[in-house]
Amino acid sequence: MFARSAFRIAQPLKHNARRYATEGASSGGSNTLLYGGLGAAVLGGGGYYYFSQSPSAASKILPPPAEHKDDSDAQNKGKPLNSVFKGGDQGFVSLLLENVEEINHNTKKLRFALPEKDDVSGLHVASALLTMYKGPDMEKPVLRPYTPTSDEEDQGHLDLIVKKYPNGPMSTHMHNMNPGQRLNFKGPLPKYPWSENKHDHIALIAGGTGITPMYQLCRAIFKNPSDRTKVTLVFGNVSEEDILLKHEFQALENEYPQRFKAFYVLNTPPDGWAQGKGHITKELLKTVLPEPKEENIKVFVCGPPGLYKAISGLKPKPQDQGELEGYLKEMGYSKEQVYKF
Repeated sequence: MFARSAFRIAQPLKHNARRYATEGASSGGSNTLLYGGLGAAVLGGGGYYYFSQSPSAASKILPPPAEHKDDSDAQNKGKPLNSVFKGGDQGFVSLLLENVEEINHNTKKLRFALPEKDDVSGLHVASALLTMYKGPDMEKPVLRPYTPTSDEEDQGHLDLIVKKYPNGPMSTHMHNMNPGQRLNFKGPLPKYPWSENKHDHIALIAGGTGITPMYQLCRAIFKNPSDRTKVTLVFGNVSEEDILLKHEFQALENEYPQRFKAFYVLNTPPDGWAQGKGHITKELLKTVLPEPKEENIKVFVCGPPGLYKAISGLKPKPQDQGELEGYLKEMGYSKEQVYKF
């Protein structure tokens, strides 16, 4: 269903093949705030902060590039790849929407064409892009960061997985876009710098579309044969159809069973669901995460405000990690062991 350039495709695992620890305790209540609402409170804050720190960012837009040039392979052989996004004061780049794919009831995969068919995005792991849109009745442009799900080495395009949120101006605009229209991008926005074997074991705790930077990390780790990092994923959602990139993670579990484990938690699971139910609980995290006393571990958190508040505490600003709170602090992790996307 999604681009799989980084991973070899494997058959999905059966439920009982993936369980190496007890599942999380069932919990009542709704997970909408925890898993379903990564909206203005998080993404809007990131966009506003970036814009306020870069007053000329919205006004500096590069002219739309020409469409793909159909150069022959012979002409391009040995040619250095051009990175479209160079950071600094480059300004926004206008990209053409090439294709739209329906993922589920509120999520689409959008493929944007890079200016040349052999261009690469210029993103690194981990980093994101800032999108900008200004409607005809808007006083100010809307700015939202997104982490592409395409590989950083993919040529000619980049892919975004976009969930439409109620009253979300950017996600609504992107869901209304048709192939042939354009959107403005700027970046890369640097996040956590990754290098092979930087940590012995990392844990990824995500909700909703907070999975995209986690997937970016996983791609970098498992496509590199020299990287031996172990990865544990805990992913919370409202329903099974909301589990984004599940096929890709299942392929990782099949190919690297000793290094990658995924645990899914659903607020409204289907009949026969064999994994976690309700919220991501401290009991589940105690069971599946590496111990805080283990050396050289890192825990990454990404999701809507409710998830941050429960798991790690909120970020005051996009560039400020803030204090460690929530379950991870109660479990004995240090601030240095946790990174909030």
